Amino acid sequence: MCEVRTLITRLREKLAEDAVLEEADVLDDYSHDSWPVATVWSKLGQHPHRPDVVVRVDSAAQVALVLEEATDLGLAVTPRGLGSSVTGQPLPTRGGIVLDLSALVGPPVLHELDRTVTVPAGVRGSDLEAWLNQRGLTLNHFPQSLARSTVGGWIATRATGQFSSRYGGIEDLVTAFTAVLADGTVCQVGQRPRAAMGPDLKQLFIGSEGTLGIVTDVTLKVFAVPETTLVEAFTVPDVDRGVTAMRELIQAGLRPHLLRFYDADEARHALGTADRGLPALFVGHHGHTELTRVEHVAVTRLLVQHGAVSLGPSPVEAWLARRFDFSTVEKLLAQPGGYAETIEVANLWSRIVPMYLELKEQLQPLADEVLGHFSHVYDQGSSLYVILLGQADDDTEALTRLEEIWRRAMEVVVRHNGEVSHHHGGGLARQPWARQSLGSGHVLLQRVKDALDPQHTLNPGKLGLGLTA
Repeated sequence: MCEVRTLITRLREKLAEDAVLEEADVLDDYSHDSWPVATVWSKLGQHPHRPDVVVRVDSAAQVALVLEEATDLGLAVTPRGLGSSVTGQPLPTRGGIVLDLSALVGPPVLHELDRTVTVPAGVRGSDLEAWLNQRGLTLNHFPQSLARSTVGGWIATRATGQFSSRYGGIEDLVTAFTAVLADGTVCQVGQRPRAAMGPDLKQLFIGSEGTLGIVTDVTLKVFAVPETTLVEAFTVPDVDRGVTAMRELIQAGLRPHLLRFYDADEARHALGTADRGLPALFVGHHGHTELTRVEHVAVTRLLVQHGAVSLGPSPVEAWLARRFDFSTVEKLLAQPGGYAETIEVANLWSRIVPMYLELKEQLQPLADEVLGHFSHVYDQGSSLYVILLGQADDDTEALTRLEEIWRRAMEVVVRHNGEVSHHHGGGLARQPWARQSLGSGHVLLQRVKDALDPQHTLNPGKLGLGLTA
């Protein structure tokens, strides 16, 4: 492809020699992320989303340069951080360039009075959290991928974390960032601390998966490390009462930083030796000592009214020690014929339990274990996280199972008028349902895309956008 050769020649004149990569093994590596389907593709030697070239950048100026050249030559650009996406966001649908942003790193800049920190977009989440902890601060943003994801990736995928019931998702924690548009234009968006001058333009890019612009630096809120933390585990008689208890406590204005409710199948994993054959609910409260104690008493009283029985703090403390461990899924995927999937969706309180029940029914024949938990809670509804673990005869059959799992799960969620993604984004996994999920709102998204990226340079094929140039 002559455009690719021209691009390689131009960029090698302007960037470091090792910044432009076209070796076959490198291109193979960049055609996969952490999506279980992509993992099985790799095991089978399949590379259906292979780039033509990989370009590594280490500054916003280099990002702008690459985008200018790509737009000029009509080549697609797919941004990539650390490749920890579990739905295929950084996998190209039209070849072209994979733009590796993982070297966009540098020292954080702390704004102590404003309680914010500014970092380049390629900074690893765990590195930033450790830096803040040394100063008595924390992000209070803890995705399971904290040690394998970047702050820029959090913006692109509209990420959320394990303490979201109190602190919200990344959309609530980011105050400003810089984005580079498809033609190389650099935009800084943010509010100080709120504004009424037009819409909040940050929200235009949060969750856009690199289809509208590429984030190069981010300013986030930071918090004092909590003075006191109290945690407790409970058994609950059934799913209905557990979900009702969560709804009542959150609608009463109580805001535990940790709130996770496991069905009986997943409770066996969550509780280990403490398993009672019942659903389990984990709660945690932190902050000012007196306020923390009062909230803990209020939440406990409400849970007991719904039949909850305390198991003490130990199960939650054990979970906190292993909460970033993804090895169960990875070890199963590494076995011949092994497969695993994690699908997070959401719905209103009035629809979440019926959707949960149908998901369990529809997915049960496709895996050895189908586990479910509710872990991000809002006044109007909750997320639902479904984990599937299975063993097929071989990897080809495993791939077939994973594809059917996605089809059935998305059809159930759409049927219940739920959200097909709560915090992992759409990527390739949810691409067939993107327009159906967004409904008439997709027309607006398409018009924004056409205005900001008329050649469909940026991550085409994601969010139902740019499938054809």
